[in-house]
Amino acid sequence: MELPAELRQAVEQLLDKLPLATLKQASRTLSDRYRAEVRDGRLHMGDDIAARAYLATRLPATYAAVRTSLGVLADTQPDFAPRTMLDIGAGPGTVLWAAADLWPSIDSATLLEASNAARKVGQTLAANMNTPPQIRWQAGDVNIDLADMPAADLVTMAYVMDEIAPTSLSRLIERLWQLTADTLLVVEPGTPAGWRRILDARAKLIALGGFVAAPCPHHAPCPLVSPDWCHFSRRVARSRLHRLAKEADVPWEDEKFIYLAASRTPQTARHARVLAPPKAGSGKVALKLCQPDGVASERLLTKRDGEAFKVARRLDWGDALDLESA
Repeated sequence: MELPAELRQAVEQLLDKLPLATLKQASRTLSDRYRAEVRDGRLHMGDDIAARAYLATRLPATYAAVRTSLGVLADTQPDFAPRTMLDIGAGPGTVLWAAADLWPSIDSATLLEASNAARKVGQTLAANMNTPPQIRWQAGDVNIDLADMPAADLVTMAYVMDEIAPTSLSRLIERLWQLTADTLLVVEPGTPAGWRRILDARAKLIALGGFVAAPCPHHAPCPLVSPDWCHFSRRVARSRLHRLAKEADVPWEDEKFIYLAASRTPQTARHARVLAPPKAGSGKVALKLCQPDGVASERLLTKRDGEAFKVARRLDWGDALDLESA
């Protein structure tokens, strides 16, 4: 997956005059903080250099994870056409770009972000959108500044829970649900810790009356047991500057992520979810599935299964499978 052309061009313009050595050092610092899930009271994008380093090294992967998650949500809820959006911990507007790409119906968006540098960069990027919605950038801390936020059809929070103290997460999820007129999407890094945070959010939202829209095809407890964990992956194209900033050799990277979409409307159709890369062989394909009955299972399909086998061969990690037709 690549960034939209207008976003990619805007990023290149913002990075054009930044010395490579400065970008490399800032990128290493930013990556180290994200990987270590540092909670020291400082913002990851606390200054202009850090915000630009994010554009070079994290924006493509974060965009890919969010865009993929929103795409699954759209497939699950084909009639969902949000007009209003609220993004919490918006950074430079990554989620806005992904949502606007998918839903032209969005005509207004409120973006809450604590970092002045990230907001400034985000405003510059948003000026390059072809048909931008009405955007309201709001300074604020996700822990204390949600009281006056407007409710929205689509509420999102991506790569934020890992920066929040664990004792505050339950209250945060409850407040986000109060602000959700229709659907809430939360995206986290695809690590065991990210999965556990998503599980806690999932349990909280179900207790509050929410309906899991994706990726889970059920409301039962997660059938996976540690050291296994639920996550997905998206291959991301690296630009030349991206490779230089991360001192990488290959022109791509795989972003691992986990997400949760909860709706105020129950789902009418529940399809199994592919939980790992399909294992294909000569005339056969093995799938690891999370089923609508709450069970995780392995399913082997062969040429004898006819059309179901043809469908299975085209499936990818994270796709849905209608078991009744298979």
